[in-house]
Amino acid sequence: MVPLDAMMVVLGDRRYAVERFWASPPDGVATGLPSQVAVDRAGRVHFLQRAKPAVLVFEPDGDFAFAYGDQLDDPHGIYRDAADRIFVADRDAHQIIAFSAGGDELFRLGERHGPRWQAPLNHPTDVAVAADGRIFVADGYGNAQVHRFGADGAFELSWGRLGHEPGQFMTPHAVWVDAAGAVLVADRENGRIQQFTADGALVDVWTGLQNPMDIWLDDRGLVHVTDQVPSLVLFSAGGELLGRCRPSLNGAHGVFGDAAGNLYLAEMNPPSLTRMRLLG
Repeated sequence: MVPLDAMMVVLGDRRYAVERFWASPPDGVATGLPSQVAVDRAGRVHFLQRAKPAVLVFEPDGDFAFAYGDQLDDPHGIYRDAADRIFVADRDAHQIIAFSAGGDELFRLGERHGPRWQAPLNHPTDVAVAADGRIFVADGYGNAQVHRFGADGAFELSWGRLGHEPGQFMTPHAVWVDAAGAVLVADRENGRIQQFTADGALVDVWTGLQNPMDIWLDDRGLVHVTDQVPSLVLFSAGGELLGRCRPSLNGAHGVFGDAAGNLYLAEMNPPSLTRMRLLG
């Protein structure tokens, strides 16, 4: 085990202390393979795992708060939106389930255990919400598409298909919508981030990645991407490379940040909720 604070990394203009195994639940709470992570507006860390309960919640100081998500069968991606709702992609159940920050179920997208070819949803991987409330789903392991739903949950449109050409996907593994409404998709096996309009028109392709896993944008609009080099890569909003470091041992499956500037990584091997504590 790497001692806390034993490693420092620099990413862009910021330095971090890497704190592996930052938090863990008390005895009696089941643990499983980590998947992704999100942080709510109170600074609580929602750690998604492939177990029941699926979501372990930790206070900003690392103390265990509560757990939820027993209804999730195959939790893969997690996201917190501006309304402080928590969205989880229940991959092999073919659904997106939305929760309150307190763990109460709010609504679902997709038919449970009802996969659809070339229509929502077929093994979705991740979800993100735009400023106008529209919901974008990376439908990664079946359809190789991105779907857009209205703020009311009504299906609106899809784009993408399996392939290696620009605008196509192998595994759209993560999705994020920036403040300007651009949709960023981690196209994992193609080793790139693809940028689209909200209507699915291709804008740009960012390369220089090895199997990108997750995307998180900070309050400056800077884009953080984890990959399997393993590295954490920092891009500008326009795709300019700003920095790169190696905070995870074998590549983080998920990344999210808090209001204080700390970053959190969901590492699968070895299983760890890792905090990158921002240094002055």
